[in-house]
Amino acid sequence: MDTKYIFVTGGVVSSLGKGIISASIGKLLQARGYQVTIQKFDPYINIDPGTLNPYEHGECYVTADGMETDLDLGHYERFTGIHTTRHNSITTGRIYKTVIDRERRGDYLGKTIQVVPHITDEIKRRMLREDEKQEQLDFIITEVGGTIGDIESAPFMEAIRQLRWQLGRNAVCVHLTYVPYLKAADELKTKPTQHSVKELQGMGIQPDILVLRTERHLDDGMRMKVASFCNVDLECVVQSEDMPSIYEVPVSMQHQGLDAAILRKIGIPVGETPAMKPWREFLEKQRKAKRELHIGLVGKYDLQDAYKSIRESLNLAGIYNDVKAKLHFINSEEITKENVAEQLKGMAGIVVCPGFGNRGIEGKIIAAEYTRSHDIPTFGICLGMQMMVIEFARNVLGYQDANSREMDAETPHNVIDIMEEQKSITQMGGTMRLGAYECELVKGSRVYEAYGEESLISERHRHRYEFNNKFQEEYESAGMKCVGINPAANLVEIVEIPEKKWYIGTQFHPEYSSTVLHPHPLFMSFIKAAMES
Repeated sequence: MDTKYIFVTGGVVSSLGKGIISASIGKLLQARGYQVTIQKFDPYINIDPGTLNPYEHGECYVTADGMETDLDLGHYERFTGIHTTRHNSITTGRIYKTVIDRERRGDYLGKTIQVVPHITDEIKRRMLREDEKQEQLDFIITEVGGTIGDIESAPFMEAIRQLRWQLGRNAVCVHLTYVPYLKAADELKTKPTQHSVKELQGMGIQPDILVLRTERHLDDGMRMKVASFCNVDLECVVQSEDMPSIYEVPVSMQHQGLDAAILRKIGIPVGETPAMKPWREFLEKQRKAKRELHIGLVGKYDLQDAYKSIRESLNLAGIYNDVKAKLHFINSEEITKENVAEQLKGMAGIVVCPGFGNRGIEGKIIAAEYTRSHDIPTFGICLGMQMMVIEFARNVLGYQDANSREMDAETPHNVIDIMEEQKSITQMGGTMRLGAYECELVKGSRVYEAYGEESLISERHRHRYEFNNKFQEEYESAGMKCVGINPAANLVEIVEIPEKKWYIGTQFHPEYSSTVLHPHPLFMSFIKAAMES
């Protein structure tokens, strides 16, 4: 069959959960046996989110092929298990850069370059994935970031308008809006939705399906009102109520017939409703998990989305271990030697979080020393692993001035050093060691057991600095073992202290490859150890 295209847009306000709805649609179509991919078009002019502060945009998610992308790609991968690539995340910056580079080369033969048709043509080319024709896909779901009416998103809307005409029945537009509840009037209000749809219609796009984000249940009368005012079939008005968990959303959407409505609009026979047995079993486990396990996240970004994939990986591993992971953010800037016991009190396990720069690192080092000396299960990720290495050098090897070259360029004990190929790089964006690299595990180590006795694994990276191999022998003889090595470059990827209950640091980011149906083995092993401590 021809590839079908689903465009997901949002109105009224941002942060309604377009990423969760897009991921849910992908999951439901996958359950029906279709090959699916999901892509995100972001209207900002940054080339990618790699240089954005997490407070601005949440975490930066890294694909296996080394692209720094929007955190919604994490939702897409966790829900569907697909592997996204650089083709799944496009920004206005990348679109304009491509067009400007072509103009500079003379590809446009002296024509005046304009938003229409040149920018919109490039958007359309990427929405259709014309560079990716070797991949046979039944559905391509395209989520457009931001909100209808944003100045930045106008070219994307124009591209969708043109594609709707071009593709005919092979394209469907799903519009997500907000239905607010006014407490004083004790009423749900549909007017913002009507205005949002009118604005979309004013751009030449008639939505086929409306998903109404709401905190209260909408009755059929309310849905009928929206359907008649917005020229949408009643069966195509679906509500997205607040759920106890984002993983309940696909089942709720299936129950309301969202996937069936999409298939009908496209002209595909609907057939039987898939049972989605593994997903429902997971939800059942989630509902039954009552025991709380308190895990501390030691980091400097007091924002849920800054460590989104780590939080979700811990939650998923908790559910599969029949516990509810209760996550506590512990600000590393506020940790001192005097208050560390109080700050980490009651935690069954500690994650020393990733990040960049000097701020908050001493608190991470103090936390790592406390958990090591008190044998509390500890998981250091990227910069977190580096802080565990520095702490060990200072307090076990006796190098009080040990540090990373990132924090102190002059330190004589540079146990963490800049990678050789990074030394000549001056640009910030997209220049780190990014994407999936292989790692050889030492047999008999805790990580080797966690991975199910696989000796060669592949994990995703995002860093410039690395364990300094000059110190490897000293670390090993003092009890911190280097148990994961990149075979190509001999870089140390994993350290662990075997005599502790669970004290492991990884240079890579295991959270990027944890999914709903396949939780990451290291998070599973960490949660198990925390349960036993």
